[in-house]
Amino acid sequence: MNIQIFGTKKSFDTKKAQRYFKERRIRFQFIDLKEKEMSKGELQSVMRGVGGIDALIDPDAKDQDTVALITYLAESQKFDKLLENQQVLREPIVRNGAKATAGYCPDVWKAWE
Repeated sequence: MNIQIFGTKKSFDTKKAQRYFKERRIRFQFIDLKEKEMSKGELQSVMRGVGGIDALIDPDAKDQDTVALITYLAESQKFDKLLENQQVLREPIVRNGAKATAGYCPDVWKAWE
């Protein structure tokens, strides 16, 4: 398995995801979204893995204005706006090759083992 965890150090769910993989002695790479945002290709891959752009947006994000804007944009414009405003992504985003999850999803991760 090649696990990548995208999130922020302050996110409670990101910490829980890291603990989940540590407890099972599964190596992972942590990418802090505050230091290094996802590239266009990474975001597209994750979007395919979770089943669309709407699954990536956190409805409870601090930046409610951006969440509302992205929600009401045309489909063709949503991706570019999300790429520019990654602070509204649901955390953690856990990626294992082409598979991905947004949010804390231990049941899905168990199936990857």
